[in-house]
Amino acid sequence: MGKITGFKEFERKDETYKAAKERVGNYNEFTIPLNKDEITKQGSRCMDCGIPFCHSACPLGNLIPDFNDMVHRGEWKKASWILHTTNNFPEFTGRLCPAPCEQSCVLGIIADPVSIENIEKNIVERAFAEGWIVAQQPSARTGKKIAVIGSGPAGLAAAQQLNRAGHLVSVFERDDAIGGLLRYGIPNFKLEKEIIDRRIAILKEEGIEFYTNVNVGVNYSVEKLNKFDAVVLCGGATQRRSLPIEGINAKGVVQAMTFLKQQNKRNSNIKFCEEDILATNKNVIVIGGGDTGSDCVGTSNRHGATSVTNFEIMPKPPIGRSESTPWPFWPIKLKTSTSHEEGCDRNWLINTKEFIADANGKLTALKTIQVEWIYENGQRPMLKEVSGTEKIWPCDLVLLALGFTGPETTLSTQLGIEIDDRNNYKSTNYQTNIPHIFTAGDMRRGQSLIVWAISEGREAAKKVDEYLMGYSNLPSKGDGDLPPM
Repeated sequence: MGKITGFKEFERKDETYKAAKERVGNYNEFTIPLNKDEITKQGSRCMDCGIPFCHSACPLGNLIPDFNDMVHRGEWKKASWILHTTNNFPEFTGRLCPAPCEQSCVLGIIADPVSIENIEKNIVERAFAEGWIVAQQPSARTGKKIAVIGSGPAGLAAAQQLNRAGHLVSVFERDDAIGGLLRYGIPNFKLEKEIIDRRIAILKEEGIEFYTNVNVGVNYSVEKLNKFDAVVLCGGATQRRSLPIEGINAKGVVQAMTFLKQQNKRNSNIKFCEEDILATNKNVIVIGGGDTGSDCVGTSNRHGATSVTNFEIMPKPPIGRSESTPWPFWPIKLKTSTSHEEGCDRNWLINTKEFIADANGKLTALKTIQVEWIYENGQRPMLKEVSGTEKIWPCDLVLLALGFTGPETTLSTQLGIEIDDRNNYKSTNYQTNIPHIFTAGDMRRGQSLIVWAISEGREAAKKVDEYLMGYSNLPSKGDGDLPPM
């Protein structure tokens, strides 16, 4: 795969970024792509490694060496064809996936791994530019009607796969636009919404029907839902984690997803009823060190915040791989995002104890304490506060980016679906305790990655197809089935 000596001849090169001062002035994507010749060289770095660990690391089982080889050979259309056999939406994963495949790349043992994610993005963008990505309508219809609840990546993947099997698919979204967290969670500077719109246009042309502002169990009865031959629940894990401490209700303590959703609506000129939440000229503290916290940092900088501070309760990770996460495992190491680089004071081992408000209930500061994690005798680590380390941090806006505790219970309660001990919708082979109702994505497995959501949607679709028809020709992960060109 690739050029036999390519990994010796060419160094890894990634796309670069516009300068921070320039990019924080707007909400556009700010990457500067490599030219075609350079991308070809990057594909040439893929080794003929015998056992491509990138396959097993990718939840989709992407045929990575195969599309890298096509890029090396200049066969871009074939590369797109191979990429789309396992991944419905590489334009999303090519921008947003943390690329576990790269961390398992065999070349990564001795050098920088192959830039798989960027190659993937370049393949799909060229495919769109060349007009190679077109609607694929099924040759025949089964007459079976399927409802997909939720239009995030899991729901969209399930819908496209089931439509390809010939079923009549309706997607219900409770928000006013299709895309789930792609639409109203991921900032535009990471994913411009036109990228979603062009893919939705193709799905509509393929025959999938979309309905927005439909909240099943609220303004659309579950009795109507049960009239479908099968249902796939892909509503995500949307229960936001909070902090049960004094002052949590102070004006200025805001959930991260509320803050991010508002900005995405502003960018699309969509009105919302809530009061504007802006970081402009404010001292902002973001609690939570994950991707959502990073997105809040980048958005706050674009608002023109006076300062942005980030708290994380866990220790600062090492810069490189540690002995506890050797190749080919996912490494626990320090991640510095482009948003962090734009301006952020990052703090680790910090626990928030209290939000402090004035007489009018407006946030003015918060109190923290330093913590340490105690590891003893193989037991679960214990959190211990360090006495004498209390500190008051003046702030005007706090953004809670603490993750999610699981899916909402509206549908599970009304439909009678069992949940597991982590509050996720319980299933066996994606099928719930109600035979015609299936579930996939974060609603089934808990908060996870976009690449897992697409994989879950694809796998659930196959199980639904088997349930309805007694068999399925839809591929599973690792099948490597290549459709005719």
